[in-house]
Amino acid sequence: MTVCPTDDRHVAVLAFPYGTHAAPLLNLVRRAAAEAPDVTFSFLSTKASNASVFAGLNEEQLLNIRPYDIEDGLPEDFVPTGNPQDPVAYFVKAMPANYRTAMEEAVAKTGRQITCLVSDAFFWFCADMADEIHAKWVPLWTAGPHPLLAHISSQQIRENLGPDGVRENKEIDFLAGFNGLKAADLPEGLAELKEDPFSMMLDKMGEALPRATAVAINSFTAVHLPIAHELESKFHMLLNVGPFILTTPQSVTLDDEGCLPWLNTQEEGSVVYISFGSVIMPPPDELTALADALEEGEYPFIWAFRGNPEKSLPDGFMERTKKQGKVVGWAPQMQILKHSAVGVCMTHGGWNSILDCIVGGVPMISRPFFGDQMLNTATLEHVWEIGVGLENNVFTKEETLRVLEIIMSSEKGKMMREKVFELKDSAMEAAGAEGDSTKNFCTFADILSGLHHDRLHHQPHGLRGIRHKIAGAFAAAHHKFSRRHHAKH
Repeated sequence: MTVCPTDDRHVAVLAFPYGTHAAPLLNLVRRAAAEAPDVTFSFLSTKASNASVFAGLNEEQLLNIRPYDIEDGLPEDFVPTGNPQDPVAYFVKAMPANYRTAMEEAVAKTGRQITCLVSDAFFWFCADMADEIHAKWVPLWTAGPHPLLAHISSQQIRENLGPDGVRENKEIDFLAGFNGLKAADLPEGLAELKEDPFSMMLDKMGEALPRATAVAINSFTAVHLPIAHELESKFHMLLNVGPFILTTPQSVTLDDEGCLPWLNTQEEGSVVYISFGSVIMPPPDELTALADALEEGEYPFIWAFRGNPEKSLPDGFMERTKKQGKVVGWAPQMQILKHSAVGVCMTHGGWNSILDCIVGGVPMISRPFFGDQMLNTATLEHVWEIGVGLENNVFTKEETLRVLEIIMSSEKGKMMREKVFELKDSAMEAAGAEGDSTKNFCTFADILSGLHHDRLHHQPHGLRGIRHKIAGAFAAAHHKFSRRHHAKH
């Protein structure tokens, strides 16, 4: 005789296995699962992605979360070309059948029908899936609010810009919060729809997201109120639950190369921190230009460098600058950005890196490469005024020295630092015990647990307040950030 489980709640989590998408989704789900120990969570991603994001996590940390591997869609004779978009294209073509197969496996193994879908926001097909199985759908947008509004407004953008909008680089003055931004800043394939699988996926996503039970985003309301209000009007519910560096569990990054002790020897606000993320490397001529500018300007630096710096940087650079700076293979980024010696971060304009810089209180120089990075760069320069881009989005020695001078030595740079500190304070407040992101996370967890609309609004106000304080204490316990000053280490 089969004994039915006393609790049948089952959340299927559909992760996008490329870039920095799966890990933030898992971190958010880990926190939600800890608050709902009776709910089963099935985490669906490719074998390679699961091996990466679950590495180092033990049974106690995973609690009620179980990974399931899905097919990556690659042909058996696939040979990598070096283009990271190739495997993504194969994967997109394999959706959603690969996820359906894994969901059926999870239902069979757990004996529980799926009651809620949590997915990467890319997965437009979850809107129909949720309807089919009578489940809730909560997509997570891992990037920033400006790209999110752009994607759900793609039809409006194309109508307003017209066929010549990109060529003429028209201003996007018809969207809330986009003043000062132009057509060239938009992600590729948005102003002019392209027929490749990834662009088509994003276009379908823009149409599907308003159907979601709620849309969660790794951001905080005060980062840009006009955008937040506009997004709230587009969705059934918008849940700002970030910055994740403050609101979700984070792995501990060791300082094996002694970055923090070295920073202790540097003057306040004097160090240039350089990191282009885990995927991107500027072309050789730009690496040379950046290295030459650092050497000529005599700026102390820490450079988190992927690959072999001896081969990629100018001959003799490492030896000549060994007292001026450090080139390291891996750096504890958040601890570095919190340090008072750091004056600027050179970044690729990825949203996670921008949030790290905001929480660290550090202005940025951004060199974007693809995706939302151009729009992020334009936003931090023209909307938030907490950083600068590069002329033609390219490092030359002269341009690098120019922007370093602006950030490190000018009155404009001082104003940027003040504005990024204001955003830092807002982020800290949002992640605090009574902050918006903390309260939104409680709502997110309640939706997943089936409590939202059932019991949440019938709880005494005091009980809800206690839950918010418990959730807020999570961030306080794991991230003891100062409100106004960087910590010395």
